[in-house]
Amino acid sequence: MNQADYLAEVDHYSAHNYLPLPLVLSRGEGAWVWDLEGNKYLDCLAAYSALNQGHRHPAILAAAKEQLERLTLTSRAFHNDQMGPFLHELCTLAGYDKALPMNTGAEAVETAIKAVRRWGYRVKGIPSDQAEIIACENNFHGRTTTIVSFSTEGSYNADFGPFTPGFKIIPYADLDALEAAITPNTAAFLVEPLQGEGGVIVPPVGYLAKAAELCKKHNVLLVVDEIQTGLGRTGKMFCSEWDGVHPDVMVLGKALGGGFYPVSAMLANDDVMSVFKPGDHGSTFGGNPFGAAVARAALAVLVDEALPQRALELGNWFMGELTKLESPHVAEVRGQGLMIGVEIKPESGSARPFCEALMKQGILAKETHEQVVRFAPPLVVEKADLEWALERIAAVLGAAQPVH
Repeated sequence: MNQADYLAEVDHYSAHNYLPLPLVLSRGEGAWVWDLEGNKYLDCLAAYSALNQGHRHPAILAAAKEQLERLTLTSRAFHNDQMGPFLHELCTLAGYDKALPMNTGAEAVETAIKAVRRWGYRVKGIPSDQAEIIACENNFHGRTTTIVSFSTEGSYNADFGPFTPGFKIIPYADLDALEAAITPNTAAFLVEPLQGEGGVIVPPVGYLAKAAELCKKHNVLLVVDEIQTGLGRTGKMFCSEWDGVHPDVMVLGKALGGGFYPVSAMLANDDVMSVFKPGDHGSTFGGNPFGAAVARAALAVLVDEALPQRALELGNWFMGELTKLESPHVAEVRGQGLMIGVEIKPESGSARPFCEALMKQGILAKETHEQVVRFAPPLVVEKADLEWALERIAAVLGAAQPVH
């Protein structure tokens, strides 16, 4: 089968719930991928930050192969020899008493929602079924029915109702709105430290720290979604560290699986995590020995190779170079670490054609929120690779006429 055959096959048999770029990838290594015809591309999306360690990192690959030869799944009906060490290493790295392992980021967010609601009833004393969780406009926390219930993106929730109640929506990075929204029934504030899917929106310095102060003042749990921003992406191990914040609850996913397997977790101290008793919550695959072994290796790579520091240094340089580009189409360049968004002016059309033009130049990036081209390569990317990319990005963004 050639590329056209594969594209036709997926178009015929797959639900049309994605609009991927029209190429078929067959191999990856580090920051690079190849299509069926042997064309080479620099991956500047990194599977929405799930590939922070790069494609097929050899240390993670070795751990995966070793575990595949031993044991892959037990369910939580039995213990295995990988989950405990994984959670120990994760909690030590992040500074929490306990972690609850799941599979996808959305599952971890759902777990956090259940935890903070139960905490609200059993610890804070909120009347039964009246707990409120505050979230932000433009958020992206997943695709489940409950999560899209508090999304403000029409395509995420149109005709998927009736929706789960108990959520308040406020503008992002608006501290006055946060304080005004808090009531005695508020259990938690759920927030991204940087909105990735929302268009790489970076809040003012100090926003998260002040939000944490407000939460503490009103006995509200601060829940920070670090699924995309965590594990080195923004130049710190966790993006909330930029404001010196240690959230009451942290949600992780994506890069926790090292690009090999879906692994996620909700982390909290005993005062929150103790609301769960046997039988209250679970997952057949959560904490499975294969996923745990992969995640242990994924965490070790982040630490041993100092990938957060690498993201900081390369990200600062790369964003600086992008800012210098003279383009009639660019409204703004923004980001943190190696999560960078280039906003296209409305008069130049949407970001999609620019992503398609970059693909023809050997660069894989993806549009988000219509107008933003996101650059988020694996953290193992070489500076020389980014220098190569900059020449081609400049050619695409510097074209006199909008790309069509």
